[in-house]
Amino acid sequence: MKKTIFEEMGGTYIRHGDYLIPALTLPKEEEQRVVGVWGQRHLRYLKEYRRLLYLNMLTSGRLNGYLADIEEQAQERFERLVEQMKQAQGITEQLKVENVLEWIGRINNIQVCAREIVDKEIIYQE
Repeated sequence: MKKTIFEEMGGTYIRHGDYLIPALTLPKEEEQRVVGVWGQRHLRYLKEYRRLLYLNMLTSGRLNGYLADIEEQAQERFERLVEQMKQAQGITEQLKVENVLEWIGRINNIQVCAREIVDKEIIYQE
């Protein structure tokens, strides 16, 4: 029986009942790094809107490292923004002691604003 192009290139098949299915595996990544909330959001964005980039990184074994880098960048940017906004608005520990509810409201507002900025600058970009 004549070999297929896939077999000539070193590919193999696995028999499932009457069918031969190509035995395909993804390359292993060097290390598995933690991908948190920011990385998961960017992964969802890639799957929905940047399908080709997602598939290229997945099949080349670079996806996890890329998402972990996005996670680190986004988290650092978020923390930096929150601190800058707290200083700009004069939110201190003294306010936390004097009026907890106002402090919570203002911190929540800052976090929402910082999250939107990080989303726009990092998560929903290439």
